[in-house]
Amino acid sequence: MTPLHISSFSQGGSGGNPAGVVISDQLPTPTKMQNIAADLGYSETAFAAPDGNAWKVRYYAPVGEVAFCGHATIALGAALGRQNGAGTYELHLRDDDITVDAMQVGADWHAALQSPNTWSKPMADDLLLALLSYFGLDRDDLDPAFPPTLGFGGVRHGILALKDRATLAEMSYPFEAMQALMHDHELVTVSLLHFYAPRDVVSRNAFASGGVVEDPATGAAAAALGGALVDLNWDGLQDGGQFVIAQGQDMGMPSELTVEVSGMPGASVRVSGAARWMIV
Repeated sequence: MTPLHISSFSQGGSGGNPAGVVISDQLPTPTKMQNIAADLGYSETAFAAPDGNAWKVRYYAPVGEVAFCGHATIALGAALGRQNGAGTYELHLRDDDITVDAMQVGADWHAALQSPNTWSKPMADDLLLALLSYFGLDRDDLDPAFPPTLGFGGVRHGILALKDRATLAEMSYPFEAMQALMHDHELVTVSLLHFYAPRDVVSRNAFASGGVVEDPATGAAAAALGGALVDLNWDGLQDGGQFVIAQGQDMGMPSELTVEVSGMPGASVRVSGAARWMIV
């Protein structure tokens, strides 16, 4: 049961978000999975075991179980592809059933997850005010074109868009206070965004709820954002289409996530990217 170390949504053989992947005949006990995830220290580790023609999957952050994790799913898809061949793999998660496609591009492995169904709604004012306070922002820093939003793509995310890229680059927050706020509101992450153009997004992602200050690439948040943009009919996305998220730049871990939407509000979202095996 040797963990694989795979960085998802990498760019040009570097960057991405590291994840642990453990593939075994049976899932370890919850305590064992938690201990492995804590020892690895990555934002999430995916555990997978055969379940008929599908795979039973669980995700653990260093401080607890997570219902769904996008970048660990990309890492798992790439690992399953490398082990068993390119194709579509059905995954039975704790709360949902999803799929991940594995494909080889030259010598590299890429994967594309199909998220759980999505939803979005306006963010309550009390939560917005608390987030603004912790991030050291005020309402004038927000992009008026994108309303503060709660989004879901397997787990819950807060989503705020900022007018200025320089403000995004300065993201910081009090860790313990943010962690408590996220737990109180059942948020897995908080995404801060800047739109260079309607379909060209740069993101930073606070993950205090999982014991990590920041994620360099967050597939679940990308799915939630895709669902929210469809709900808003952002740049005509109710006709379907795709957009690209750059993440991890301010951490020195550049990542690229491609998000494809069907155009149907509430539908699943496809998030894809490259995977890079890490030398540890």
